[in-house]
Amino acid sequence: MNNSTRLFEPALVQTAIRQAFIKLDPRSQFRNPVMFTVELGTLVMLLVTLYIVATGDQSQGSLAYNLIVFFVLLLTLLFANFAEALAEARGKAQADSLRKTREETPARLVQPIGEMYVGEIKTVPSSQLRKGDVFICETGDIIPSDGEIIEGIATIDESAITGESAPVIREAGGDRSSVTGGTKVLSDQIKVLVTTEPGESFLDKMIALVEGASRQKTPNEIALTILLAGFTLVFVIVCITLKPFADYAQTPIPIAAFISLFVCLIPTTIGGLLSAIGIAGMDRALRANVITKSGKAVETAGDVDTLLLDKTGTITLGNRRATHFWPAAGVSEESFMETALLSSLSDDTPEGKSIVELAQQKGIRASLPEGVELIRFTAETRSSGVNLPSGLRIRKGAQDSIRNLVTRQGNAVPADMSERVKAISQNGGTPLVVAQNEQVQGVIELQDIIKPGMQERFDRLRKMGVKTVMVTGDNPLTAEYIAKKAGVDDFIAEAKPEDKMQYIRMEQANGKLVAMMGDGTNDAPALAQADVGVAMNSGTQAAKEAGNMVDLDNDPTKLIEIVEIGKQLLMTRGTLTTFSIANDVAKYFAIVPALFILSIPGLQSLNIMHLHSPESAILSAVIFNAIIIPMLIPLALKGVAYKPIGASALLRRNLFMYGLGGVVIPFIGIKAIDLAVSLFF
Repeated sequence: MNNSTRLFEPALVQTAIRQAFIKLDPRSQFRNPVMFTVELGTLVMLLVTLYIVATGDQSQGSLAYNLIVFFVLLLTLLFANFAEALAEARGKAQADSLRKTREETPARLVQPIGEMYVGEIKTVPSSQLRKGDVFICETGDIIPSDGEIIEGIATIDESAITGESAPVIREAGGDRSSVTGGTKVLSDQIKVLVTTEPGESFLDKMIALVEGASRQKTPNEIALTILLAGFTLVFVIVCITLKPFADYAQTPIPIAAFISLFVCLIPTTIGGLLSAIGIAGMDRALRANVITKSGKAVETAGDVDTLLLDKTGTITLGNRRATHFWPAAGVSEESFMETALLSSLSDDTPEGKSIVELAQQKGIRASLPEGVELIRFTAETRSSGVNLPSGLRIRKGAQDSIRNLVTRQGNAVPADMSERVKAISQNGGTPLVVAQNEQVQGVIELQDIIKPGMQERFDRLRKMGVKTVMVTGDNPLTAEYIAKKAGVDDFIAEAKPEDKMQYIRMEQANGKLVAMMGDGTNDAPALAQADVGVAMNSGTQAAKEAGNMVDLDNDPTKLIEIVEIGKQLLMTRGTLTTFSIANDVAKYFAIVPALFILSIPGLQSLNIMHLHSPESAILSAVIFNAIIIPMLIPLALKGVAYKPIGASALLRRNLFMYGLGGVVIPFIGIKAIDLAVSLFF
């Protein structure tokens, strides 16, 4: 199914229809001052119609006339409210679908025997864990709750929490015993004591930060609200002053005429189309594989000044990969690559597989002979390898682990290898040292690979006036290296969740609109605080909940498309606002002369439309006012083509096309309707 058609699924349409009628309740809260005014006018017309039915008094016009005016006003509201309700229903459905993806983490709870946790193991949902409970986790398990390791040692993947792909060692005792719920055990087995009550975990604190964050209104939104309120106030004054003028001219104007005139003159066209424009933004975002929780989020993207991107999984692939083989002095490159390949053939980690791939790309082929002894990686040794039947012992691991292995046998690490390890670390990489029979053979360089085409994409953002800032938990040296290589404008190193929020608030305090892209739980507060929060679909549930967009393609450069969609949305709203204002002015000069033409013959020169009667003029105007909204919805949904032209050129273009069109079309439309209405009135 095409993404655009999903906006009009039967269930969503039914929900929207119900909500459209619910919005007619006068007790509802209205954010749009124009449509709120139309609601009040429709309610008054209903009361007038009921009064005529009850009393038979037709001093305010015939029952048929008032009924028609009432139903036309009701139709106007339904067109506008249906579009708004459909947008709200779609946004709610998207948010609900994301929440349904949350799964309860199972925990293997250890039943205590006395003071020893060696009893029966029982699997329970993580929500049932309490402070003081003990659970077991082994390779591949998600840690269900915050706690302290009381037994064992393990390698932990904390990328979901810290945003960094490099695994860490956690062990019982000391300052490395703390583990966080939501992280993953990569090797070995640990026994963990729960240290928090429900609601006090790291994730709960992140949620509290998210709930405490607030999004500011966009300058365009504020400006349009002021504009609509201003025009509404102006035409309130205009309509009020018509009453004494009508009394002076001895021209009675019924309540239906006053309300119809008022509804026609205030900017109901743009007021009713705002929701359709929001739907258009959501629809175009969906076609770009971006789920948005509101059209407002897409609109805001068009005015973004600063973009914060989490490094791991956003700018980089998130998995370290082998990028270079560095043989020691006296060791041939081919021989070292073959040794590195043999050490990795049984290594199922992404790093190990990348070593095999790189060696094979360089033409090295090898296989493990029969009788080989595999030395698995453990968090304690921090190394792995093989013992071959020929007597060769190959080990691959962290530089300090291999150094200890080598020095215990009375050997030394070559100076050039120590320098190479240092250089790799300074360049943001991870060195793996390979030894054969306790002699260092060389170093394998691992790098967190930057996604292809990043520099070109960031150049495009820079040309669009968007400043890019990389956020990472890496040290400043590594962060600077990655930032330069990726082509971002600035970076924040060793960033904590609070640091990201503080940076965003600082930018917002300076009048900037900020977008944040991320995928980890640690990104959630910043995603919530940002004006546009885009979470990666591969990210954590907390990140998805916090953001107002989710990128299904996990492409950080998708923001370029989002910004272009946002700018198109703003252009569409600007053109339709121009059309609406011109429309209202044209309707004023078309209707008012017709109202007083009988009592003030001097206005005949202004009656260029020659409408049949005051009644037909008012009815024709209110009907035109109702039907122009659905007629313009296709344009609002399709949008005005985005063109990177200057603001002055865009203003001239809009004034000519939509300003002139907004003046001419009402004259033609109202006259055509008047010809039909005059047959009955």
